[in-house]
Amino acid sequence: MDKIKLCNHSLYQEDVNSILELDCDFNILKNKTIFISGSTGLIGTVLTDMLFFLSEKIKLNLTLILISRKIDECIENHEYTTVIKLKSDITDNSIIDVCKNFHIDYIFHLASNTHPKQYSLFPIETITTNVLGTKNLLELSSKNHNCRFILASSVEVYGELEPTFKGAIETEFGYLDCNTSRACYNESKRLSETLCQAYKVQENVDVVIARLCRCYGPSLKKDDTKALSQFITNGISGNDIVLKSDGNQFFSYLYSSDAASALIFLMIKGINGEAYNVSDKKSDVHLRDLANIIAKMCELKVVFDLPTEQEKKGYSKATNAVISSEKINNLGWTAKIDINTGLDRTIKILKDIR
Repeated sequence: MDKIKLCNHSLYQEDVNSILELDCDFNILKNKTIFISGSTGLIGTVLTDMLFFLSEKIKLNLTLILISRKIDECIENHEYTTVIKLKSDITDNSIIDVCKNFHIDYIFHLASNTHPKQYSLFPIETITTNVLGTKNLLELSSKNHNCRFILASSVEVYGELEPTFKGAIETEFGYLDCNTSRACYNESKRLSETLCQAYKVQENVDVVIARLCRCYGPSLKKDDTKALSQFITNGISGNDIVLKSDGNQFFSYLYSSDAASALIFLMIKGINGEAYNVSDKKSDVHLRDLANIIAKMCELKVVFDLPTEQEKKGYSKATNAVISSEKINNLGWTAKIDINTGLDRTIKILKDIR
């Protein structure tokens, strides 16, 4: 992804500017300091750009503290926004000392290993990023009076949902085998949620949990090994779409700008201690249908191939991971971009910038 080209793309600018459609009083953010881990990831990129846009558009005078292993080349100081970029490892508790001179009002924790190859090759790092990283940032939150902590959790905490669940609510969970290396992601995300509740009770930290479904969008990285990401990468490269299963997996998907807007919405309107599914009923789809949609858009074929043993180690075991967004919808947020529109926008933008 070429970030500068992405920032300048008219469709991506529409995505970022759509945050103004959110039914929120953004003025409560005036002169606030917002900390974002994983600020250059798939969702962190859009989230950061949306907050920067809001600050400039409404004159919020935000301070954005961006934590990442890579420096964002697009976001810089501007008239109404102060940007502080820090290269830091959130698994190291020195992050608390690094930020001791700031009063932080909101913390978004998005940093995580998020795709199958990372799970299979780096299960230990996956666990430590999710658990130690969450603990360190919760500790940072506890040292900043009235700081709200927003955790980007995952649909993967649900495990394998029963076929009778046509859209699981926040209290319905399925089976998860913890005795596999692939469980490094699911179990550590579950524990990160539990840590949030522990800090709420013991340290009086204000926490909101966003359980994001599978997300996609033009800020995806070339090395992302999730099935949908590979479909998109193949499609824009002119290669046939490779399906490495029967494609019967039934999942919820969400466009990246909708995911970012939901996080900002929960920052403002989420209830302390609550978890919210973030998904779009119009984007619940079988994997094989996703492959066919992209193949049709790119005038390609769907071909089947057996996964390697290494690939199998990183694959989710879930075949039903459809979650209901009713709880956050009742609070006032709804997704704007359905799966067909989102894929079309993603492909158009990536073809232009890659």
